[in-house]
Amino acid sequence: MTSQTNGITTVYKVTGMTCGHCEGAVAQEVSAVAGVTSVEAAAATGLVTVTSTGTLDDEAVRAAVDEAGYELAGRA
Repeated sequence: MTSQTNGITTVYKVTGMTCGHCEGAVAQEVSAVAGVTSVEAAAATGLVTVTSTGTLDDEAVRAAVDEAGYELAGRA
């Protein structure tokens, strides 16, 4: 795990995102997870890059993605 001055970056694979609206919905829900400082979702690749202050709880991220209406396939 690499820790940088701006936090820890974790990349997840999310299925079902097809457009900018999808990216926004996923980013909004994942942003609410404790410790998350930034989220970048890319529908074209299905990747969601999350920067956090510490190690993320994958189940909390999974629940956030599920709440947005998509499925977390796991870490990329």
